[in-house]
This record gives sequence, C-alpha cells and structure tokens, in this order.
Amino acid sequence: MRIDRRINKSKRALKDALLLIMETSDFTKITITEIVQQANLNRGTFYKHYYTKEELLDDLIDDVMCDLMDSYRAPYLDSKKLSIHELTSSKIKIFEHVYRHSKFYSAIVSSNAIPGIQHKICGVLKQLSYDDLELIQTTDKVDTKFLISYYSYALFGLILEWINTDYKYTPAYMADQLIEILTYFPQETVNLKRE
Repeated sequence: MRIDRRINKSKRALKDALLLIMETSDFTKITITEIVQQANLNRGTFYKHYYTKEELLDDLIDDVMCDLMDSYRAPYLDSKKLSIHELTSSKIKIFEHVYRHSKFYSAIVSSNAIPGIQHKICGVLKQLSYDDLELIQTTDKVDTKFLISYYSYALFGLILEWINTDYKYTPAYMADQLIEILTYFPQETVNLKRE
C-alpha cells in the first residue's frame, strides 16, 4: 500500500510539473530533464513510470477525461430521468471539474500544445450523450446525432468562454448560467439509457 502511494505521488508530481511548464513552453520543446527538475525527481523515477513525455501527457489526459466523465454524469447518476427544471447548480459538477483542472484547460486553450484535444473533449461529451441519454420530445426533422453534437459543442463553447475570462465566475455561477440556457430549449426531460 505504501508503494502505491509513493508511485501515485511521483506520477502526480510529474503531471503537475508538466502542466506548470506548459503554461510558458510549447509541449514539443519541453524536455524530460525540465519535467523532472520541476517535479524535484530524478530521471530514473520518470522512466519507472513513463517511456516518453508523450506517454506522461497521455496519462494526464486520461486522468482529466475520466474525471470529466464522472462530473458530467453527476446530475443523473442515481436517476432514471434528467429533468431540466429539477436541475440545480449544486447537481452540475462539470464546471467544478474544469476549475479543479484549470491549469490543464488553460494550457490547452492558450497553446496548441495538445493537437486535437478540444475535439477529443467534445468527442467525450458526445459519447456520454449517446451512451447515457435518450433525448425525448424531439421532432422527426432533427437527426439525433446533430442534436447531440449541438449540445456537446455548445457546452464546450460555454466552458471555453469561461476559461477565456480566466475563471472570472464561480463554478456555481456557470452552472446557473447553463441551467438558464437549457431552459430556452423545448427539451425538458431526458431519459437515461439504463436497464
């Protein structure tokens, strides 16, 4: 158990160091030496966990995406229906997630450090909607995949706008704004794909 904690601590230090360096440097120019110096670790510790800096970055992205999925699902985790009118800012956790990982999100917005990451995030949001939600009260004229894309990219656009304000507003305020925006749409209830 003690070894696991030490491994987790080393990995966390390397990820934090990478994020800190990415605030001022392009990822392609960052060296493993810079990462380990920033993390106050040695190269041997780095190579115990990762072969390359790209592998470290992939692990960091995986951590953030897992937390994104958990945060997205939070409002309906224990429900069979998701009603827009029953949503409260305290149930919406996605903005808390973004704030918790603000260094990561700021790094991806301020540079092209991670090519395609914004599409990957929207892809995760779309996949969650496909997997978990069944939109009801839609017309036959609207293709579900376009509606899901619309919602996913709109949500990410709202997140990007918040990041660009340097997190000027609280996560609760942003959750309230999302609820207000959602009430403009006729979609009041979403069935959850659960057995």
